[in-house]
Amino acid sequence: MLDLHGYFPFILKGMGLTVAVALLSLLIAIFLGMLGALAKLSSSRTANLIASVYTTLIRGVPDLVLMTIIFFGGQILVNNISDYFGGGYIDVSPFVAGTITIGFIFGAYMAETFRGGIMAVSRGEIEAGYAYGMTAKQVFLRITLPAMVRHALPGFGNNWLVLAKATALVSVIGLHDMVYNATVAGGATREPFTFFFVVALLFLVITGVSDVGLRWADRRFSVGVRRD
Repeated sequence: MLDLHGYFPFILKGMGLTVAVALLSLLIAIFLGMLGALAKLSSSRTANLIASVYTTLIRGVPDLVLMTIIFFGGQILVNNISDYFGGGYIDVSPFVAGTITIGFIFGAYMAETFRGGIMAVSRGEIEAGYAYGMTAKQVFLRITLPAMVRHALPGFGNNWLVLAKATALVSVIGLHDMVYNATVAGGATREPFTFFFVVALLFLVITGVSDVGLRWADRRFSVGVRRD
């Protein structure tokens, strides 16, 4: 029972894939989130409109629906482009599709989180940077960005924890993550509850370790800040 009828390594292998999807998706989400936040705060109407449509669309459509649309629609789009240029059939892997989709989804949530963090930075700090002779780039990198991270960290942490759990969606497009592997093992042994209970515990391990890391980051970025 302890080795889950020999399927425990199989589940752990799926867990490794789950973590890989989560981390790569997070990088995409951070990149898109920062772009979206800067676009929403920019004076460009076009950039603001694109960012607003992006965040509104993502927050209004269920993640599972977006996952299937991007996976199957992306497959069709890629192969239509390939046919146009005389190429052959291109098979988009579930790993690539799942990672891009989750990153794309959570980029919208990160955009709002980062926007709020930037808006929370004291104008006095920014003006002091300009008065000191810094360029706009130096002010952003040395003052705005570090302060934004501190303000945005609670929301960022929540988004990361939800993102980590949302990786379970990739099982519906055929990626052999730990949810998919648990489904296979549960069907083979007719003990689905046992395997999904183990998966729940493994997700708790991921989120527990993440929580420890987020608490450390909060202390690190709050050095010298007086708390009321």
